[in-house]
Amino acid sequence: MNDRGARRGTARTPAQALFWRLFVLNGLVFTAGTLVLALSPATVSSPLLLTEVPVLTVGLALILAANALLLRSSLAPLDALATLMQRVDLLRTGDRIPENGNSDLTHLFHTFNSMLDRLEAERSASSAYALAAQEGERQRIARELHDEIGQSLTVVLLGLKRAVDRAPGDLREELHAAQETVRASLDEVRQVARRLRPGVLEDLGLHSAMSALSSDFSQASGIAVTRRVDSELPALGADAELVLYRIAQESLTNVARHAQAKRVELSLTADSGEVTLRIRDDGRGGVRQDGAGIRGMRERALLVRARLTIDSPPGGGTEVRLVIPEEPNR
Repeated sequence: MNDRGARRGTARTPAQALFWRLFVLNGLVFTAGTLVLALSPATVSSPLLLTEVPVLTVGLALILAANALLLRSSLAPLDALATLMQRVDLLRTGDRIPENGNSDLTHLFHTFNSMLDRLEAERSASSAYALAAQEGERQRIARELHDEIGQSLTVVLLGLKRAVDRAPGDLREELHAAQETVRASLDEVRQVARRLRPGVLEDLGLHSAMSALSSDFSQASGIAVTRRVDSELPALGADAELVLYRIAQESLTNVARHAQAKRVELSLTADSGEVTLRIRDDGRGGVRQDGAGIRGMRERALLVRARLTIDSPPGGGTEVRLVIPEEPNR
């Protein structure tokens, strides 16, 4: 134990290792330059002769050039590290710097990669907690809409029906219009409740939920949806099914709001142990930045270790692809 403690105490830190590497490189360069000047036919007089100035200038230039080349090759991996630090995004996982090459910088690269691993894990855990709370709040609001507001509107609708039956002819048309308004409001409340809490997903499964989602979207937006859902999908956990449903829901919402599309293709297929959700429209495309909706989709994908890609060339429509492992929580 004391030996290990002593070795840890005498071990060089990464900064010390880099210092000694540069010190040795510089020492070797200047030693080589000194030997060349000492052993070559060129000599330096005292006082300095003008004819010896070019010799000294050339020697100094060679020493500086050799030193610059050695330092550049030694510190070049730091440029890659700086580039990665500028582009790193915790919602786009797996971007790491290779740890091979310069042995003095390997510890630095390993520490940086470990930091990214830790930050991504913490981000995933915090996102899971936030999304779980969000789903719980959605379910609570959906229940209140269905049980309280929905029932209240139903009572009003029944009362209007009785009033229409007993009302004189000059008031019956106005009461009938009010009845239709309340009925439309009740339908809207039920649709909002279904979007907030996909009961069909819990009751009938993912296949039926995707079919209902496509049908509701087509009716509400007037955009034709071509749907392809494999009849036999591998068993997925509840979290994975909810992620698939929510990302499909958000993608269709974005199509209705921004795409100016006339047709949407939705497919949910299984191949080689993976489930792939693909939603493609024929709209204007050109999505350049991740808005709140897309960042929310990326956060959901992280929960089940899925890969989310969005391809949106200008004028070429947008394709959202989610590839999710068969057993993401294993």
